Amino acid sequence: MNTLRLTLRQLQIFVAVARSGTTTAASAEIALSQSATSSAVNELERLLSLRLFDRAGKRLLLNDNGRALLPRALALLDGAAGIELMSRDGSAQAQSLRIGASTTIGNYVLPRLLARFVAAQPGHASAWRSKVVIGNTAAICDAVAAFELDVGLIEGPCHQAALAVTPWHQDEMVVVTSPDSAWARMSLAGERVPMRTLREGVWLVRELGSGTREATDQSLLPHLRSYRRSIELGSSEAIKHAAEAGMGVACLSSWVVSDALEAGRLCRIATTLPRQLRQSHLVVHRDKQPTASLLAFVDQVSGGEKTPP
Repeated sequence: MNTLRLTLRQLQIFVAVARSGTTTAASAEIALSQSATSSAVNELERLLSLRLFDRAGKRLLLNDNGRALLPRALALLDGAAGIELMSRDGSAQAQSLRIGASTTIGNYVLPRLLARFVAAQPGHASAWRSKVVIGNTAAICDAVAAFELDVGLIEGPCHQAALAVTPWHQDEMVVVTSPDSAWARMSLAGERVPMRTLREGVWLVRELGSGTREATDQSLLPHLRSYRRSIELGSSEAIKHAAEAGMGVACLSSWVVSDALEAGRLCRIATTLPRQLRQSHLVVHRDKQPTASLLAFVDQVSGGEKTPP
């Protein structure tokens, strides 16, 4: 076997500099002096006989070589972290997961999936030390791509080439508004709200990067052409409450609005739009070394019903 010249510490320093853009910021992150950090980067470039960064004043910007090395370094560091955790506590490794979910799934679906998964583990996961991160689809994909999360459940399409994307469950996007609105009265009278009227409505929408926003844009904009009047809010829950208050009309997942529809706080309006189904996905890094716990989680959430309980 050839003697390895690289060390994990060198790769850790490289990743820190790549993320922060300066040796000063990286040194604070990894508890090393700035001069030692700079020397480690230079030594790594010398060992590889490759320049990894373009120098722009104090800034270090990844060049083509650095961009090619970064995902490989992240994969190696992720595997090494798993080995260290296993050596410290085998049961913790078996029960340790970092799970990401986009907002609708994280708030309305994942808690029940996790409860079912934990209940199925030996000893009901007495050594459970997992972490759940909820964010928009783009943020979850970025975190999985950076090996900061082991698995992600997302509502929108994934645009990260480094991730393996598996179709998961579908949910229906429904158009809702306050039961006191004129549109609700039309629907209750058996009338459909025409497209020209929909185009004049105030649409309550999520921020760009959200899976809900991407699904809404794909479903509505081919017909509306644009949101002539809109209010952007940072969560589906905020949009739901704004619609209940009569601020406008929203297109949201049936998972989000089912309780409000049943309670009569929202009304589903009849439109001339086609039925809108949204495909969600499960994502993992292509270079991820799966643990038994990760495989069990993927198997649990992928099996069974066509829609989550």
